[in-house]
Amino acid sequence: MTSATPLLKATGLTKSFSGHAVLHGVDLQIHEGELLAVMGPSGSGKSTLLYTISGMDTMTSGSVSFAGEDLADMRQKELARLRLSSMGFIFQHVHLLKNLCLLDNVVLPAYLAGLAPRAELNDRAMHLMERTGVAELAHRDISEASGGQLQRVGICRSLINQPKVVFGDEPTGALDSAAASEIMDILGELNSEGMTIMLVTHDPRVAARTDRVLYMLDGRIVGDRRQGRYAGADLDQRHTELTSWLSSLDSAQPTGGPLPTEGAREEVVDAS
Repeated sequence: MTSATPLLKATGLTKSFSGHAVLHGVDLQIHEGELLAVMGPSGSGKSTLLYTISGMDTMTSGSVSFAGEDLADMRQKELARLRLSSMGFIFQHVHLLKNLCLLDNVVLPAYLAGLAPRAELNDRAMHLMERTGVAELAHRDISEASGGQLQRVGICRSLINQPKVVFGDEPTGALDSAAASEIMDILGELNSEGMTIMLVTHDPRVAARTDRVLYMLDGRIVGDRRQGRYAGADLDQRHTELTSWLSSLDSAQPTGGPLPTEGAREEVVDAS
């Protein structure tokens, strides 16, 4: 179940680099408990949207509210603290410190945040590693783990401070299909327990396992498909239907006038 009040709300969000607009007046709401995928061709603004709404990058104009706080009013130090304490991040290539063992990589953000005693944080890290099936690697170097195992470690690290939302930028992009499926199993389980998750992905089989898919084109959200919870047995059908929907949007082109914002081309899918 999602909450009535959005956890994150972007209004009229724009982002430009060297005078080139990458995001064009994006309106977006993400509710607590959603599992959301953002798709679109390369250069459509998917990752820029993720970085901007999470405060990793500054917006050019517009507003972003997260858990009732206006990101535009926050200093960089305050934004860094917010990301550390309330947001988790998973990237395509897991950025782990080579001089630390895997357990220490997981627990380091918690030490930096200082939200609980270190003994409690160590126990929390081990619990997360046990849950994701990498506890036996806790004291190994990063060179002694596979790509799929390292991504599981990255998930543990993203969860160590018990964030309100987890952002993933192509978290399965560097994995084979089996490892990607395992990662999505973990994320789906976390979401079923109430974790809010937003993923940027090119993979329709990953997106087919989410509740909602946004499609971006030229810095705008031009499609919003609500496809319901993934039940675990209908992936092929969901994949086929999603692929068909994506194909219908691929030909969309800017016309020079205002393009539809989120919800204007929303498709609600009966998940029963």
